[in-house]
Amino acid sequence: MIVLPAIDIRGGRCVRLVQGDYDRETVFGDDPAAMAERWLAGGARALHIVDLDGARSGSSRNRRAVQGILARVAEWSARTGAEAPVVQLGGGIRTVRKAGSWLRCGVDRVILGTAAVEDPDIVGRACARFPGRVWVGIDARAGMVAVSGWTETTSLAAVDLARQVAERGAAGIVYTDIERDGTGSGVNLEHTLEIARSVSVPVIASG
Repeated sequence: MIVLPAIDIRGGRCVRLVQGDYDRETVFGDDPAAMAERWLAGGARALHIVDLDGARSGSSRNRRAVQGILARVAEWSARTGAEAPVVQLGGGIRTVRKAGSWLRCGVDRVILGTAAVEDPDIVGRACARFPGRVWVGIDARAGMVAVSGWTETTSLAAVDLARQVAERGAAGIVYTDIERDGTGSGVNLEHTLEIARSVSVPVIASG
């Protein structure tokens, strides 16, 4: 099993939301780069970064913080001689151009969320352009997909979206049960397994 520490960024700080509620926020630190190094020192082989402001607004709002993490990861790897971890980023990536911009900056994987629902063809276009480096984040409330930073719940079932994006070439899926997220109650194993059994690509359990 591979554990991916998550660094959720809002307003340049490391935070945790409870069930995606932006009014129920816990701040864990003001330095995302330092948080990343802490996880690396603890043995993390991958990092999951989310721009929460970007997820809600549709544009990257914490670019400086993410770039700081990427720089710290590179410095840490050079200093320790350890293999650099896989860094994946989601939140506010709504175009193929934006995905490419982040990949050129040093992100290993980009995660499409809202865009995969609003413009399903973007998954195929992005995957064709950046094979193996485009994942899709599926965030669900009671089994139904939520978008725009979890502020809107759609009528699309999570399992149906999983099948659609896998068919379009997504390299993997990050599945989050919003009702569990930030509560400390663990992942929704039943729903995660349902997603995993419906596709042939890797599925990361989140939340």
